[in-house]
Amino acid sequence: MNALAEPGLYRHLDEMTPWNDRLQVLECIAVADEAPDVKTFTFRSDNQTWFRYKPGQFVTFELPCEGGPLMRTYTLSSSPSRPFSIAVTVKAQGNSIGTRWMFDNLAPGIHVKAFGPVGDFTLHQHPAAKYLFISAGSGVTPMMSMLRWLNDCAPWTDVSFVNCARRPEEIIFRKELELLGSRMPGLSLGFLIEERSSRESWFGHMGRIDAVRLPLLSPDFREREVFCCGPDPFMRAVRGMLENAGFDMAHYHQESFGAPPVEIVATPAKDGAIALAPAESVTPIRFSLSEVDADCVAGQTVLQTARASGVRIPAACEFGLCGTCKVKCEGAVDMNHNGGILDDEIADGFILACCSRPLGAISVEA
Repeated sequence: MNALAEPGLYRHLDEMTPWNDRLQVLECIAVADEAPDVKTFTFRSDNQTWFRYKPGQFVTFELPCEGGPLMRTYTLSSSPSRPFSIAVTVKAQGNSIGTRWMFDNLAPGIHVKAFGPVGDFTLHQHPAAKYLFISAGSGVTPMMSMLRWLNDCAPWTDVSFVNCARRPEEIIFRKELELLGSRMPGLSLGFLIEERSSRESWFGHMGRIDAVRLPLLSPDFREREVFCCGPDPFMRAVRGMLENAGFDMAHYHQESFGAPPVEIVATPAKDGAIALAPAESVTPIRFSLSEVDADCVAGQTVLQTARASGVRIPAACEFGLCGTCKVKCEGAVDMNHNGGILDDEIADGFILACCSRPLGAISVEA
């Protein structure tokens, strides 16, 4: 069917409800090449809902790869100021499995299940008068989400945008960034490449980011709220430079899917009682949808018990950050999470299976 002829496709935002990852999947509506081995995949809801999130957050896809579903987490490059679709921009590495599946199979009309958006790497968590966005390679994606939001909602914001790439043609979003640079009076762009290319001429900065080049690209970096994203060696280098320069690291933030410190939340049973299970005991768990009864050994998580019992609960990060293992639970658990679940979801009886340990007999919708 012609998209323009679809009944009810164009609706006002107040006629729609926010996208709910517990109930819906996404439909791919566009695929675009951004740079060598880099594509942007754009999605809409399969149920005409809108997307509510913070710029810089991420989603986790359940990809139907050969050998079974594969969970992969990607930062959104789109902006919540344009809430009718979301987009991820991904680079396929030589050993990629999930991303390569997306490149080979994901096309307009294909549906995938997704979880999120979640994450704390966002300027909304750290408002400031001046920002420094510094990134390398595909680490530019959360920066682009935040910059697009600023362009739509606060285009006068003072932003120093530094992006590093191997060659000129590998600068992701280069044309759009240059366009935004001509429209946002407070935006300063700084590109840094490692080597010249026969495909494109280059007259800008060259080399790797270091204590000499950073002040050239962002002279007043010490006065800015810094957001950094890229390969781990790149982020370590940036962090070390800032520390050596006497930067106040309370104003430094980096995108990382490594395990941060956990937040401990005790979720009580309906009668309000909380009591830890005795050491070396087993606690019964009922997986209601699978009709499986299992014993959870002391210290095991709900996810570990599910896997040992042949019950599948989707999980990606497995330390309470991505929210993919969110399930409804009756009974008390001790939940150690890193922000992958909201307070209202906990109040509704949801837990993260990867970081929840039963405090007594529980029933889980899985």
